[in-house]
Amino acid sequence: MFRFTLLRSRSCAASLAASFVALAPVAGHADEVVVFAAASMANALSEIEKNFEVASGHELIVSLAGSSALARQIQQGAPADVFISASPDWMDRVEADGLIEEGSRFDLLGNRIVLVAFGKADPVEIGPDLDLVGLLGGGRLAMALVEAVPAGIYGKAALESLGLWHDLGPQIAQADNVRAALAFVATGEAPYGIVYATDAAAEERVSIVGTFPEDSHPPIVYPVADLANRDTPAEADFLAYLRGTEARAAFERQGFALLVQ
Repeated sequence: MFRFTLLRSRSCAASLAASFVALAPVAGHADEVVVFAAASMANALSEIEKNFEVASGHELIVSLAGSSALARQIQQGAPADVFISASPDWMDRVEADGLIEEGSRFDLLGNRIVLVAFGKADPVEIGPDLDLVGLLGGGRLAMALVEAVPAGIYGKAALESLGLWHDLGPQIAQADNVRAALAFVATGEAPYGIVYATDAAAEERVSIVGTFPEDSHPPIVYPVADLANRDTPAEADFLAYLRGTEARAAFERQGFALLVQ
């Protein structure tokens, strides 16, 4: 049975402890794999779990959140088996703390960031001449946390590179993770937002109006690693599955670029 948990990056210490307690009993069985994964992978992992559980006999338990929140929880002792980050930086921090199995890390996926609008909207040319303030018309630009969550970090870097960040100021509406930022736009709370292309493709209430140039931000790479808290056949099976043809097809259907050979 598959269980998705969406973790909030600003949860209080008590809530964090409670989530650890909730996961601890299931993390102790060799036939279960606890995966901490970036929120932008929700649709792909929902598809992957169905085939993985049938093929392997293992149970997949996935907790989704911004990569920064997940990394911090791993650093604080959360009983996860596998970490999939939307940013090499957060994986680097976990690795620097000696929390991943040596040699288990590899780059899995690539992505793009896009400008999305509520409902149907005309495409725009994303570049230094884009009048994003005028486009917003007094509304907010939804983004994931720009100092912590990878989608927000990439989005801010792109806006800075294009010379658009300075004028936006208070018109940025920050959300705990990229799926929450997408929801702001999908519900009309924000007229525009910056999210991953894969998230935008999964939400019919928004339209993609432009894609940010790849050279306007650091490469978007999703590394994966086996965490060092325990070592089971189930973990190895899941990591091998991520490299296989079934997982590859699922990721491609969701719009990810495959980096692993």
